[in-house]
Amino acid sequence: MLKLILDILSVPSILVGVIAMVGLLLQKKSASDVLKGTIKTILGFLILGGGAGIVVGALGHFGNMFEQGFGVAGVVPNNEAIVALALKTYGTQTALIMAFGMLANILIARFTKLKYIFLTGHHTLYMACMIAAILVAGGMKGVALVAVGSILLGFVMAIFPAMAQPTMRKIIGSDDVAFAHFGTLGYVFSAGIGKLVGKGSKSTEEMTFPKGLSFLRDTSVAISLTMGILYLIVAIAAGADYVQETLSGGQNFIVFSMIQAITFAGGVYIILAGVRLLIAEIVPAFKGISERLVPNAKPALDCPVVYPYAPNAVLIGFLSSFLGGIVGMIVLVIIGRSVPVAIILPGVVPHFFCGATAGVFGNATGGRRGAFLGAFAQGLLITFLPVLLMPTLGNLGYANTTFSDSDFGLVGIILGNILKLFVH
Repeated sequence: MLKLILDILSVPSILVGVIAMVGLLLQKKSASDVLKGTIKTILGFLILGGGAGIVVGALGHFGNMFEQGFGVAGVVPNNEAIVALALKTYGTQTALIMAFGMLANILIARFTKLKYIFLTGHHTLYMACMIAAILVAGGMKGVALVAVGSILLGFVMAIFPAMAQPTMRKIIGSDDVAFAHFGTLGYVFSAGIGKLVGKGSKSTEEMTFPKGLSFLRDTSVAISLTMGILYLIVAIAAGADYVQETLSGGQNFIVFSMIQAITFAGGVYIILAGVRLLIAEIVPAFKGISERLVPNAKPALDCPVVYPYAPNAVLIGFLSSFLGGIVGMIVLVIIGRSVPVAIILPGVVPHFFCGATAGVFGNATGGRRGAFLGAFAQGLLITFLPVLLMPTLGNLGYANTTFSDSDFGLVGIILGNILKLFVH
């Protein structure tokens, strides 16, 4: 019986389902709600894995064409892709760190001045996954790995919302809502740049933005189009013969490139759908517990919470951040001529979400100049941080994708280097 239980819990999707089930039982939900929530959580985990296969396949073709065309190995940062890949190896450790990390966040909010409950469930999952991968690569295992990972995750979930809160007050105009997205370092950096350069600059909301670019608000369309441009560039650089003989099975290289770009977008869409299913039952369970246990706690919410306050800054931030990613990539290519270095390609997902948010934060402190230059600086940051992060990820560091948002880079680099000093 014990072996059967251990076999069941060693399957990450089942373990996450059990965690959701416990949370629902603690809320005294009906038997039908518990059954539905548990199955939907497991289903979400499996859908996430299926979407990952699609994204990783598309990224593999992109990496091959980039390497053939430019003579360098290109890495596209994408949290969803790297997490889905990592969960195949670190799924159990990730599930345990996520569950106990959320509990640690509640306890930290209850007994310290960091009164923030981090409610962006998918980013909790991503950070738990990265911490698990780095701790395993650093030689930790078993109870120690879960304990250290959970405590670290709990503190990270409380500290970053505290860092963002001064600017959040300016954006929202109140202190009721906090911010929960692990790109906070980049957003605070953007706000700081805005403060430096934005004196006298009018808000982005005092300008009229071309309606022709409103289609970029649809993330799937933005990803398809931008990745389509990138795929075409690398396909042309690699050459029609290489693509058609090696990758596409004879299909026209332009048609192949566009299909791969839209396939990538479709994979991301599937992964996000899986993540939403996965966290839909876990987060409400912890939210209910936190409301009873932590008086005066602030709910910390995902980055789109700031978008309605500066819609123009959202689009300016995305485009400016992507420009920063291109400039950063060129700098890495130049550096790569004399020093071996991974070439970080501008990933549409991080530059859309993180760039847009950086634009809003930069606008809050420095108007139009703050939105543009702050998001541009954030784009550079999420280009260079992954280069320093990849060596800490063990075997995961050799994938054609990596963690993108700035907080993953900051936490991962610090944690990885501490482990090198003390564990080895």
